[in-house]
Amino acid sequence: YKFNFPYLFDETQEVAKTYEAACTPDFNVFDADMTCVYRGQFDGSRPGNDTVVTGEDMLRTLEDILTGKEISKAQIPSVGCNIKWKS
Repeated sequence: YKFNFPYLFDETQEVAKTYEAACTPDFNVFDADMTCVYRGQFDGSRPGNDTVVTGEDMLRTLEDILTGKEISKAQIPSVGCNIKWKS
């Protein structure tokens, strides 16, 4: 697709299953050791709730990583469509 950043195309769904993905979108942030330190919502916006899209939940995690702060364990799960697993 000529993206100018690294991405994963998980054709076998092995990675999604390893990280127990449940719905889309499901956001994950990894630290320098490739440990998943955040799994949750992008922000509090939802279709039809009139909340502005800010990405604040994920941005807070990224800022904490960059400044060396402890990552909050209080993470709100994503809400979306469930994943349709291949057979």
